[in-house]
Amino acid sequence: MTDFGGALKNLAEVKKFRLAIIGVPFDEKSSFRRGAAAGPEAIRRVSTGKCYNPDTELGVDLAEDTVLVDLGDVDTSGDTLKTFASIEDKVGRVMADGAVPIILGGDHSITYPAVKAVARKYGQLDLLHLDAHPDMYEDLYGDRLSHACPMARILEERLVKNLVQVGIRATTPDMEAMARKYRVRTITAREYPEKLKLEFRHPLYLSLDLDVFDPAYAPGVSHHEPGGLTSRQVLDLIHLLKARIVAFDIVELNPSRDVSEITASLAFKLIKEIAGRIVRP
Repeated sequence: MTDFGGALKNLAEVKKFRLAIIGVPFDEKSSFRRGAAAGPEAIRRVSTGKCYNPDTELGVDLAEDTVLVDLGDVDTSGDTLKTFASIEDKVGRVMADGAVPIILGGDHSITYPAVKAVARKYGQLDLLHLDAHPDMYEDLYGDRLSHACPMARILEERLVKNLVQVGIRATTPDMEAMARKYRVRTITAREYPEKLKLEFRHPLYLSLDLDVFDPAYAPGVSHHEPGGLTSRQVLDLIHLLKARIVAFDIVELNPSRDVSEITASLAFKLIKEIAGRIVRP
């Protein structure tokens, strides 16, 4: 049963919605293990209201305080450029309807076209990126659209005013140089404070790669990187965040590596709490 804790509304029965789920079952740009294309279905599967309720930790009832719908999946049957264009188009349509897109990946390459769509609407856009990796390779094995490169493309095209990266613990000198060039603020996992309070002036796009977590909390990812954040640390970051979130994605869930749906359940919990912050900033 897929109903996001009982919060999901039937699209045919609502005239206007505020939050819209978009699945992107795409992992053609994964550099190692494939499997992230099954991420959207896995998150939907665990979301049953028979197990979870629609209430967030900060008291937002997603069934009563907002209107959440699921718009299904982007068509990813074509080549990469066609898929990216479809992502950009669908995200743009959601925003044109006055709603906030909730994008379920898929590998991290999908963030680049999604940010392009959001940046087109909001000229002044900030980006909060939670990840073990900076994803700022100029190219990976000759591929500039790899899931290891989206932040490089976003920075080069000046799609965001400010980029803040949190949880980083696997970088390279070249990516550190790019971070300096574009004045990226980096908060590594090693430097992570007890309570991190971030504030953003411009509309915010939030991109959350599930390997930001230590593998003990999120085993269902393709790239295990020990020494990561705990689920509580990231939930607290979301709760303390001062920003107007206008779009967000959760990426790199690989159900083939998950254990007892631990990572999918964490992804669903994160969606609930981020949605709650959007409804009640």
